Amino acid sequence: MNALGSTEERISFRTPTSPWITVGQVGAALAAGMGIGRFVYTPVLPLMEAQAGLTPSAGAALATANYFGYLVGALAGIALPGVMRSAATLRVSLLVLTLTLALMPVASNENVWGVLRFAAGVASALVFVVAVGAMHSHLSGRAAHLSGWAFGGIGAGIALSGLVVLILRSMSTWESVWWAAAVLTAICTLAAWTLTPQHPASAAAGERRKSPAQGIRPFGALFFSYSLEGVGYIIAGTFLVAAIDRTAGGLAGSGAWVLVGLAALPSGPLWASLGRRWSRPVLLVIALTVQAAGIALPAVAGGIGPALISAFLFGGTFLGISQMSLAIGAHLQFSRAVAILTSGYSLGQIAGPLVVTPLLSDGYHLALLVAAGIVLAAALAAAGLSVRSPQHAKVEHATVE
Repeated sequence: MNALGSTEERISFRTPTSPWITVGQVGAALAAGMGIGRFVYTPVLPLMEAQAGLTPSAGAALATANYFGYLVGALAGIALPGVMRSAATLRVSLLVLTLTLALMPVASNENVWGVLRFAAGVASALVFVVAVGAMHSHLSGRAAHLSGWAFGGIGAGIALSGLVVLILRSMSTWESVWWAAAVLTAICTLAAWTLTPQHPASAAAGERRKSPAQGIRPFGALFFSYSLEGVGYIIAGTFLVAAIDRTAGGLAGSGAWVLVGLAALPSGPLWASLGRRWSRPVLLVIALTVQAAGIALPAVAGGIGPALISAFLFGGTFLGISQMSLAIGAHLQFSRAVAILTSGYSLGQIAGPLVVTPLLSDGYHLALLVAAGIVLAAALAAAGLSVRSPQHAKVEHATVE
């Protein structure tokens, strides 16, 4: 037993020769867990409404089940840190995620769909926690843009899921989209299979660097802002394609989701670069305001042009907002800042679809306007931050949930 454990530890914590290997493996894991596993539901939702008879309220319920599962997985990551540094956790979660996607077209009952989406949410969160821990361990002290490109895997997964729908929607059924998503997730699973988790010593060192709780008032403003962002961003992330479908046509909706992913892909390194030159709280307010405008655009202007602009603005900001919010939390050195912010963000994502469900009977436009208003409120809360982030302060790699 001891010999086996020692061998596994030597294998599990061997660092790849090139940091770009880690970037690719983390990117593949996040593409599977987040870009495809969580967000393929957004472009496939209109197809399920048209072909499977899914109502908007039922669609919102399925989204909520997934987000609740994500919260459960995130809390498990906080409560079981040792499990979250296990390669087995990553691999099992990726396999479970692939299986839940493959089973969606097999089931024909909304309750079963809800269970599958809940399980997918749990698996997505576990994949995220382990992959980010591995990234922190292996890329610590290296150029900040590396982590940005690793998180670009989320954008790549979103783009792939939108491209699958764009290709298959005119020649196939909603079932084939889920199966294609399962195949893509399986491919990403293979690419991420040998990703090694965070070394316990790295995690312990990270905890020792944290100082006692301070900055309660600015952290409260940040927590409120980030929780509101969770509500507004997830409403758009769930219903944006369906809203564009109804005003600009199905191809525009799927194409817009591809653009969301393509815009998100380089946004991590971009916002990281801007954060080294300007105040992060100021950039956070700007990003939230831009995102609010992008979310509202399809609700006030029809056609392909506004749809594509909306997709670009949304895709280019949501990763940056999370990165900057968590970086500010780390700078404030508030105890367990990332865990607290993640919990608020996850709760916001659960609340988002529930908040707008009564508004969906007449379409998605009013829901998008509400989401835009909530994100704008997040910008106002962020404007109340009384913290100045040094231009060249060293901050741990930020994350997105």
